[in-house]
Amino acid sequence: MSVDSPGRLPLFLTDADVEKLADLRSAIDAIRAAYSTPVDNARNPGRIFADSGREWMRVMPSVPASGRLFGAKSINGSFADGLSVSYLISLFDRDTADLVALVDGNRVTGLRTAATTAVGAAALVPDRPLTVGVIGSGFEAQSHTAALALVTRFANVRVFSPTRGNREAFAERFSAELGVPVTAVDSAEQAARDVDLVLCAARSRDESPTVQADWIGPDTTVVSIGSTTPAQRELPADLIARATLVVADGVDEVVHGSGDMRAAVAAGIDVESITASLNDVVRGDREVDVERGIRIYKSTGSGLQDIVVAETLVDLARARGVGTELPVGIVTTRK
Repeated sequence: MSVDSPGRLPLFLTDADVEKLADLRSAIDAIRAAYSTPVDNARNPGRIFADSGREWMRVMPSVPASGRLFGAKSINGSFADGLSVSYLISLFDRDTADLVALVDGNRVTGLRTAATTAVGAAALVPDRPLTVGVIGSGFEAQSHTAALALVTRFANVRVFSPTRGNREAFAERFSAELGVPVTAVDSAEQAARDVDLVLCAARSRDESPTVQADWIGPDTTVVSIGSTTPAQRELPADLIARATLVVADGVDEVVHGSGDMRAAVAAGIDVESITASLNDVVRGDREVDVERGIRIYKSTGSGLQDIVVAETLVDLARARGVGTELPVGIVTTRK
């Protein structure tokens, strides 16, 4: 066994560094490249959990087929004093196994989620100006609206969230940024009816669905990013029953791990027959009729998304001189 010193010392990116570097276009390009190559379970095994009841850790590893790096995001929580959570992404060189970077993953999660949604939605909507309904006005609603605007064309937008001031602030911001009418409305139903695209980005307090099936038109695209665990609900089962296609960033985790889909299965809906992977859709292995039928994009997130987006951040950091080069690295051994 021999021991090698790393060729270059690792880079550390803080949360502030990530905020400075975050670029939706670069993230979207990285996600599209990742899903344009074959995605398999051996490279992307899903979440690994460790849980004591007091402390818990969720690890999301990935060896992407695209890019130069591989690694994992760990989500680390403690209930010692309420709930405290931290996120860390570790990146390694595919050729040498050297540690390349440690990245605070707090903001990366939101960045990669919005970027992946943009890639998924772009494959499901027609190529014309769209009427859009947004349910929610917080961080996820804002980041997803900004990402969707980079891959689609908006004719107008309606937004609802329970707090009037928040939805009005959202409307004011995006009217200016998008250059199209953005209107704050008084109910989720007003936001969702008679639109081409519905973005669901607000979970209810009691985990009941935030839209109703009869609000959704027969040829509408629905983006659902707010129910990622078995207990969470965002879409009702009778809406999923009406769908002609559900596109999932990870089929197994969406079908078996999201509350929406589990409820649909429990209601007797053959969810698996209408569900396709984002990988198949992006690669053209599953055809999509973007004009007819209810098309749902459903996301639970994955380590693949975290790793490829974090790699773009590291590349931008090196190019711009952002981040802190660590004074030491870790040992890489040859065996």
